[in-house]
Amino acid sequence: MTHVGPADRYPSSGGRRRSSRAVIVLLGVLVVALGLGIAYIGYREFGVQEIEGKQVSFEVVDDSTLTLELTVTREDPSRPAVCIVRARSKAGDETGRREIYVAPSPSGTVHFDTTIRTTRPPVIGEVYGCSFDVPAYLTTS
Repeated sequence: MTHVGPADRYPSSGGRRRSSRAVIVLLGVLVVALGLGIAYIGYREFGVQEIEGKQVSFEVVDDSTLTLELTVTREDPSRPAVCIVRARSKAGDETGRREIYVAPSPSGTVHFDTTIRTTRPPVIGEVYGCSFDVPAYLTTS
């Protein structure tokens, strides 16, 4: 008959320690990666932007016209830019759109008033977005 001692009956705890350490390390790496991902998204959405257009006000003139007042702020005002503004209907669909050329200027923030013609009655005007990728047909000689 073979003698079986207590150490032979129960598994050693060394294997459990190693696996629990691995789980803790893995969880730590995941938490750090998740934190970096959230920080990147937060910076991209709320950090300093090179160019930003903001609606100041709008006015519905009639069933086919809307006026929009906006400001455009650029980090480098010497660069030309373009902003797209649009009007939307009560259902939320776009009823009119216009591109605005933003010429280089000495000021970081410039102000515009523009008129948007619409295909249906507008209820809101907004800045869709701004970019430094200015189409050739908008630049003036």
